[in-house]
Amino acid sequence: MDSPSATARETALKAVQAIFERYHLIATTKKFTGFDLHIMQNLKLIEATPDGTVTYEFRIDEQYTNLNDVMHGGAAGVIFDMCTTTALGPLAKPGFWDFLGGVTRTLNISYLRAIPNGTTIRIHSQVMQVGRTMAMIRGTMSSLDGKTVYCTCEHHKVSVPTQPWHLEHRVEWDGLWEKDGDVKGKL
Repeated sequence: MDSPSATARETALKAVQAIFERYHLIATTKKFTGFDLHIMQNLKLIEATPDGTVTYEFRIDEQYTNLNDVMHGGAAGVIFDMCTTTALGPLAKPGFWDFLGGVTRTLNISYLRAIPNGTTIRIHSQVMQVGRTMAMIRGTMSSLDGKTVYCTCEHHKVSVPTQPWHLEHRVEWDGLWEKDGDVKGKL
């Protein structure tokens, strides 16, 4: 399979960035301070592809650790939840896995090595299957050089309609959907 064109990769990045833009608009309006806010503010988007992959860098700091000074397993859950969900962004279209892609059905995590406090990790997510009502995404947390895999996940999601008031928070991506129609078909 040929690698995606630079234009297709740029479109995929914009699709993922649009999720963050809408999330931040909603969070600001609601004065939201929930635990996933820090994650969404501090993920560094590295790459996205039109077939539903996304890669981030993220620093594990004290708020994600336990008394052993390593990342808490529950923290891995919320980090994976947010990062794997955004991999659906390049595949989304109006009414199909738009904004934050439904709800979690199962999130299975395998912990392989502890992540010490202060470690910057790479998080890679890949959509393995997406249909009208369900999706499955795999994720890994690894060292920046990829030599150490800290944990992996398999995330099953169920599509639910986006809350209408979420879509009232418009981002540039909405205009592209309206202008071009089915963005996915143009990638």
